[in-house]
Amino acid sequence: MPSTDVAEDLGLLSPGQAGSPVEAATGDAAYVRAMLDAEAALTRAQAALGLAPAAAAQAVTAAAAETARYDVRDLALRARSGGNPVIPLVADLTAAVSEHDRQAAAHVHRGATSQDILDTAAMLVAARALEPVLADLVRAARALARLAAEHRDTPIAGRTLTQHAVPTTFGLKAAGWRSLVLDAHERLAAVRAGLPAQLGGAVGTLAAFHAFAEADGSTAGPDSGPDLGLRLLAGYAAETGLAEPTLPWHTLRTPVADLAGALAFTAGALGKLAADVLLMSRTEIGELGESSGGGSSAMPHKANPVRATLIAAAARQLPALAAVLYAGLAAEDERPAGAWHAEWQPLRQALRLVGGAARDAAELTEGLRVHPNRMRGNLDVTDGLVISERLAAVLAALIGRGEARQALSRASRRVVEQGMGLDEALRQEPGIVGALSRDRLRELTDPTRYAGSAGALVDRALRRSDAAENPT
Repeated sequence: MPSTDVAEDLGLLSPGQAGSPVEAATGDAAYVRAMLDAEAALTRAQAALGLAPAAAAQAVTAAAAETARYDVRDLALRARSGGNPVIPLVADLTAAVSEHDRQAAAHVHRGATSQDILDTAAMLVAARALEPVLADLVRAARALARLAAEHRDTPIAGRTLTQHAVPTTFGLKAAGWRSLVLDAHERLAAVRAGLPAQLGGAVGTLAAFHAFAEADGSTAGPDSGPDLGLRLLAGYAAETGLAEPTLPWHTLRTPVADLAGALAFTAGALGKLAADVLLMSRTEIGELGESSGGGSSAMPHKANPVRATLIAAAARQLPALAAVLYAGLAAEDERPAGAWHAEWQPLRQALRLVGGAARDAAELTEGLRVHPNRMRGNLDVTDGLVISERLAAVLAALIGRGEARQALSRASRRVVEQGMGLDEALRQEPGIVGALSRDRLRELTDPTRYAGSAGALVDRALRRSDAAENPT
């Protein structure tokens, strides 16, 4: 039998993220891969400036590529002594390089601090994890565009404070969801493009690299042109594929805060979609349904809106995670104790939750079942009262505002108390019968004819495109 005391988190309590591309892209192995990539990039960048032999860059890159030799659990246990996993990883990487080139081993992690490597790795992990998220958001936006166009004029009850208000269209609702999805895509894409490498050394001055250049008599020293540290920072960023930061950001946590904000916004945007689907798929409403609802352990008849449920769960967790990440902005000194460390897990969990929510949103929108007949039927639940706003405006122009208000109040009571339609109730008002024909009154009380600019708004919303959705 399999062991029941394994410490691994295999996603048992996180079905929203389980099996998603982002889960794999943010696992412990992915972080080790990213840290090794950062270490190899650093040695290559130094070699390009003459701060390390080309052979050393080749040896470190080769050893870093042998990911199978680095035991993730062992690294985690040994990380306790120094407070972060970079320290034991550097020891293992140095040993691996030394097996093939003893001289090259001296150039592993040379001049860097642990935070340089782990921050760079976190940005690499985030950049890689956001790729499938952005792709899933594009899928969702395309599906919602189709729904909005198809149901541009499909009438549905607009709801405010949980109650029927006035009519709207399902197309406008879908266009609104799409607008939020595109907003999320824009924010995440912008943040991803700016994710920076991190390199500053002990306190962000890059001084160690100058010291090594002086000690080695390197041609990259202070008299060889533009500042050595700036050249190294640019080369390192290029080697990692990340953006070049203006300054080392050990305690200038804008990149993490911006990423946290974009992730929280995305979760909330998808959460709005999920909240509406959950309400509209209630048994007594029945206007929407997921393509394949989840089953119940006790009630075989149920088809639960599982994808919307998982998205809603993610949306409720992201604000708290973002709050932890924003708190890191108040880090002390040139490198902090605790503030930096507190970011690691919340950032990973935020990426995972958004990754799962984006995947679920794509699947949900692509398979969403729309029931126009139920939408139309629900419009009639109030027997025409949903159209009272229109009638108040029209009748006020005909018989005066005060008389119109009183006539509508009396007619509304008849609708509620006697179960008649609003047009029939209004025909019992002498002032209205004389002012409006039967056909005109029937038209005015038809909720499908009071959607205002909904169609035009849908058309305008659909003219908005996203660069990734419609590449040029």
